[in-house]
Amino acid sequence: MNRDDAAPATEVNDSWRGWIAENLILGGDPDTLAGIMIQSGIGGEAARAEVAAALRSPYLGGAARLRNRLAKRDWVLGIQSRLNRLAPAEVPRRARLSGDDFLDQYYRRNQPVIITGMLDDCAARAKWGFDYLIERCGEREVEVQFGRDADPDYEINSQALRRRMPFGQYVALVRDGGGGNDFYMTANNDGHNRQPLRELMADLPPLADYLTPGRDGFFWFGPAGTITPFHHDLTNNFMLQIAGRKRVRLIAPCDTPKVYNQRHCFSQVDGRAIDLARFPLMAGVPVLDCVLAPGEILFLPVGWWHFVEALDVTITVSTTHFRWDNDFYTQYPSQQDF
Repeated sequence: MNRDDAAPATEVNDSWRGWIAENLILGGDPDTLAGIMIQSGIGGEAARAEVAAALRSPYLGGAARLRNRLAKRDWVLGIQSRLNRLAPAEVPRRARLSGDDFLDQYYRRNQPVIITGMLDDCAARAKWGFDYLIERCGEREVEVQFGRDADPDYEINSQALRRRMPFGQYVALVRDGGGGNDFYMTANNDGHNRQPLRELMADLPPLADYLTPGRDGFFWFGPAGTITPFHHDLTNNFMLQIAGRKRVRLIAPCDTPKVYNQRHCFSQVDGRAIDLARFPLMAGVPVLDCVLAPGEILFLPVGWWHFVEALDVTITVSTTHFRWDNDFYTQYPSQQDF
């Protein structure tokens, strides 16, 4: 009796069958897969029989056809990715861009742009210092993310990191607490913060060339060193930079097959230093870098991957209420494990 035909120490269960199917769909060699199963304690005859059954399965054949369709889609996306490399790897800056030009050249083309000059007379830029924020809203309870340093998936798990405190206490913490990523007030806290901070929005211009009136934005406020990891939004987005500078890195939607997106809208790739040994598909992916300065507005098109790092104490207001169609989340996949 051959050793690999001895009584198996490990049974072939549905977990193994799922592993076989996934690896065959990804192009794995059947003999290699059977060999791995044998090395894991499964009998040789059972291992080879399960791989052979998977190869005969009409279910696996259907999945293979779906894989071929996805490969065709990735090929089409790859064409745009290659063409993007022929353009300068930068986000253009446009002074006082008109609404019509913005729509024609950027919004409908799904291209990022930094708009300058539109916040030159913005009251928020002059007023929103520490003392003013405490005076206006200091006694009101706000919600903040805390404990981010202890959770590598702090963005995905943001709901579990919520803490409430007086706004004035948080302002003092940002002012006196030094830099870092452990605490940050973000759009994920907007459900609670919208009402207590609403009157601050009166200090912002309506930006009627681009936005519909009467709707507030999302308030982002934190120390230097806060990080928002690579992700994409489900809508088009404006980032109004009120105070401090932010470093932003962007990757076009056509490179989604290479950014290791396995859950919802998040990437595993660390934007601070892209590790090509861990993420080899990222080699050659164009990454657009820019620094957003106070008074500038960054248009983040839907689907664009972006990483954001605060270089100073920063206040940003993001908003999504554009004058044009911005409902892309309705068709977003309901199953978000990729």
